[in-house]
Amino acid sequence: MRIVLLGAPGSGKGTQAKMMAEAYRVPQISTGDILRKAVADKTEVGKKVAAMMDAGELVSDRIVIDAVTDQLRSSDSRRGFVLDGFPRTIPQAQELDTRLGWMGRPVQLVLHFLVDNKVLIKRVINRMSCANCGAIYNKQSSPPKKKGVCDQCGSKKLVSRTDDSEKTMRSRLEAYDQDTAPLISYYRAQHKLRSIPARSSMAHIFDAICDVVDTEIRPMEKKIVVIEEPVKIKIKKADPEVVDQATTKKKTGKKATAKKVTKKAAKKTAAKKVTKKAPVKKAAKKTAAKKVTKKASKRK
Repeated sequence: MRIVLLGAPGSGKGTQAKMMAEAYRVPQISTGDILRKAVADKTEVGKKVAAMMDAGELVSDRIVIDAVTDQLRSSDSRRGFVLDGFPRTIPQAQELDTRLGWMGRPVQLVLHFLVDNKVLIKRVINRMSCANCGAIYNKQSSPPKKKGVCDQCGSKKLVSRTDDSEKTMRSRLEAYDQDTAPLISYYRAQHKLRSIPARSSMAHIFDAICDVVDTEIRPMEKKIVVIEEPVKIKIKKADPEVVDQATTKKKTGKKATAKKVTKKAAKKTAAKKVTKKAPVKKAAKKTAAKKVTKKASKRK
């Protein structure tokens, strides 16, 4: 499965991407995580990213797409992937399509998370995450079971991001509408866009995602398996048994026809012989009758 998650900041892409990665056993690919890992591993891409960050520059599209492509080519992504927060612009989406086309692994589905801006602002203001494992919570809608303690790792370091304010959120939404929202039309034109209502609980949203994925992708894989069988049958291979049977049938048909013709010819010949014999017998009777008549006249 090769899926892109598309949605405004705070729509729940990151949370759902982690749940999908665990359920479908495919990696969650986030550009932020990829770039941080590249910098930590000191790869060629990581060195370029570090230099740009040190200079206070934005990471270019070319470097981002190179980092994403490296991850997509790795063995971890062999079964598929969930792209979280990438692509962000139409040029990035076009470049991604090109590179995935080279690999023969195009995007199958794009899940668009539908949430009102008012709901998003409320979510972000009340959002907090675990500094240890990255688990995300919401003070109102999805708080941890025990206040101040992470459900997953037990850490007490639940913090809010410095940019999770209403003012910052509004500016981020404006940037999303300008740069990323056009991707909705881009993927809709490819017939890959599916909308996911994302206002309910995480569990309900995840159920909606699974319904779409199981309906759209898994049946497609089954159909591909079924289609392969007739293709194999169409391959011309020398099968002596089949050839012999076909030849035998043809030969048998010809012999049977010949026998039928022979029988008909024999009947006609027999009929002719009977016809020829019949006049001979009649002539013999006439001759015998004449002889009897002559003998009778001599006696008189």
